Amino acid sequence: MAKEYETVIGLEVHVELATKTKIFCGCPTAFGGEPNTHTCPVCTGMPGSLPVLNKQVLEYAISVGIATNCEITRYGRFDRKNYFYPDNPQNYQISQLYLPICRNGGVEIETKEGGKKIVGIHEIHMEEDAGKLLHDDWENCSLVDYNRSGVPLIEIVSEPDMRNAEEVIAYLEKLRLIIQYLGVSDCKLQEGSMRADVNLSVREKGAASFGTRTEMKNLNSFKAIMRAIEGERERQIDLLEEGKEVIQETRRWDDVKGESYAMRSKEDAQDYRYFPDPDLVPIVVSDEMLEELKSRQPEFRTAKMARYREEYGIPDYDIEMITGTKRMADLFEETTALCGQPKKVSNWLMGETMRLMKEKDVDAEDLRFSPENLAKLIALVDSKAINGQSAKEVFEVMFEQDIEPERYVEEKGLKTVHDESALLKAVEEVLAGNPQSVADYRGGKEKALGFLVGQTMKAMKGKAEPGMVNRLLREKLSQPE
Repeated sequence: MAKEYETVIGLEVHVELATKTKIFCGCPTAFGGEPNTHTCPVCTGMPGSLPVLNKQVLEYAISVGIATNCEITRYGRFDRKNYFYPDNPQNYQISQLYLPICRNGGVEIETKEGGKKIVGIHEIHMEEDAGKLLHDDWENCSLVDYNRSGVPLIEIVSEPDMRNAEEVIAYLEKLRLIIQYLGVSDCKLQEGSMRADVNLSVREKGAASFGTRTEMKNLNSFKAIMRAIEGERERQIDLLEEGKEVIQETRRWDDVKGESYAMRSKEDAQDYRYFPDPDLVPIVVSDEMLEELKSRQPEFRTAKMARYREEYGIPDYDIEMITGTKRMADLFEETTALCGQPKKVSNWLMGETMRLMKEKDVDAEDLRFSPENLAKLIALVDSKAINGQSAKEVFEVMFEQDIEPERYVEEKGLKTVHDESALLKAVEEVLAGNPQSVADYRGGKEKALGFLVGQTMKAMKGKAEPGMVNRLLREKLSQPE
């Protein structure tokens, strides 16, 4: 009888915090920039330079801890993690080992069976990011850019509570939503502001002890994470089936080849020779600070969904999609507050907005159009100043440039024609030019009317009011031949 195996997964999630300056100096954290232009003696590890903790980093870390049900460490400190690598300018990283800022938390996820499960959070600690090595194949050398060195990170270390890729993705999506709603990071995997390392082992079903785990790095999308989990699970099972041992090591996942390869043996804490950082004062979290940060916690998705059902009466599907990102939820609420029409706002967000986001590969966080202009566009359609076809044309430009819709409608001559005599003339010309469609309609083929409406709209260059065109056509077609 074939053995059954269980996968055991824990994650280390690195989140780049959205502070304007670095964790221990005043250099900017902005993405991009010429190499080594966002640097100073502190973040390049110059002798004699002294770090000073950015208070906002501490506040952001505690806020995430509160939102993930963690205990907050009231007296903490930073430690030096010693390792030697070209992008690590001091030859140590300032991190937290002994007294991390948050511990013993957890978030609730939904399992693929439809149940609920708590994924425990072992700890959340603050640390600085390293620089970046740029490999120049032409010159056959590596160059170092220290712009990223000292950018603030939190590392969220889960318990080994996940058992399959679906639970991992549910946990990551839950974390990302919490962090985005807090406003402490944009959590863009493609830009590296959220990165996950997967610790995975397998064991025979029913076994009490864990198997030997490996850690997989270089995972920058949910799809890559799912493939890496499945690939590593199969690799470890194959080894065990062959009577071989799984080696504890760090592996890099190659998403193009669909396989992982060994990077190095997995270090333990003692290999890094941690010791308390002597240049940084201890962290003391006062009652007042903790209460202040608790009072700043936003309305998270679950509470927002319940309120939307009660307050706006829009369908559950709309609610689920709109609250999927904070930016979309903000756009919905602010536009609805201006125009008072939640369903129409929802239709624009669920329809044209999501269509263009997919077509142009735009994240919700990068949407440019303002609630004010979307509310004005809805008002233009409601007043029949423009029709639905013209509104979509206006919105497409608004999506890219956030233009003022009324001015654009004036400049492009998109106002709906309400002159009945002009419309009647167009209707008569369309009827005269399409005798077969006229005969089809009079013979009982209702679909023929749609064709005639389309031809009339075309003749009016899309600027007619469809309801009026429909009425005039029916009136003319009901008259005796």
